Amino acid sequence: MPTPFDQPASLRVLITGAAGNIGRVLRSHFKGRYALLRLTDIAPQDPAGPGEEVLKVDIRDPMALEQSLQGIDCVIHLAGVPEEDVWSKVLPLNIEGCYNVFEAARSAGVRRVVFASSNHAIGFHRRETFIDTDVAPRPDGRYGLSKVFGEALGRLYADKYGLSVACLRIGSFRPNNRPSESRHLLTWISHRDMAQLTYRCVEHPAYHFVAVYGVSNNLRSRWDNTRVKFLGYRPEDNAEDFAAEVLANSPKEDPIAVQFHGGMYCPIEFVGDTQRIDDGPLYPVDGL
Repeated sequence: MPTPFDQPASLRVLITGAAGNIGRVLRSHFKGRYALLRLTDIAPQDPAGPGEEVLKVDIRDPMALEQSLQGIDCVIHLAGVPEEDVWSKVLPLNIEGCYNVFEAARSAGVRRVVFASSNHAIGFHRRETFIDTDVAPRPDGRYGLSKVFGEALGRLYADKYGLSVACLRIGSFRPNNRPSESRHLLTWISHRDMAQLTYRCVEHPAYHFVAVYGVSNNLRSRWDNTRVKFLGYRPEDNAEDFAAEVLANSPKEDPIAVQFHGGMYCPIEFVGDTQRIDDGPLYPVDGL
């Protein structure tokens, strides 16, 4: 049976957090791409252009969310706390707010959710280890934990309620579109690659649940998207083009951060033992 995803130009797409850094880039790249681009945020936005609607919506308000999602085929969920923070901020936005978005999407009959996850959901895997999209969650802080929650929520809503869900484990997205430190040579994603990855997930005719790394075609990347090649994402940019400048100006990386995929989030509040953090079996530990 044909669906709107068979004709991408007919899609009605909503972006939460549209006033943020990624939201503004997607808005720019998606102008005229869809039948409707509905842009929601609690922050001010530029006035609506042709084919756009601009709404002030708080993801902490379930009723307003459900109303804003009426008639929408796919929601791109970007809204929330965008970095490591205290639990009192992470909980209402990245946990409760994320639940509100998925539940409102289900109630409103939305077919697909593209969720902005993060590399910090797998941040405590060792950096020398190449990891694919099936790797176990290993969050490096409260922010990363909230993204693991969002991915698990997406899996639930795919399996139980039949939504099509994509989770984008976004790497280092920079407002100025340039990597600026040594870790970014592995993790950077350019603006046009971010836009391509998102529209591939919005427009693909059919998938159940996928997790995919949001990373450009970086020479030094250690994230493997082989399992989701069917999406058609083919990044065009490479952080290595900036390597000489970055390495000449980047400060020496923290000794804990340099060991793990999550980088600078890993040393925050860290009082553990890095030698006990590995990618092997959980047991035995200290002979137990």
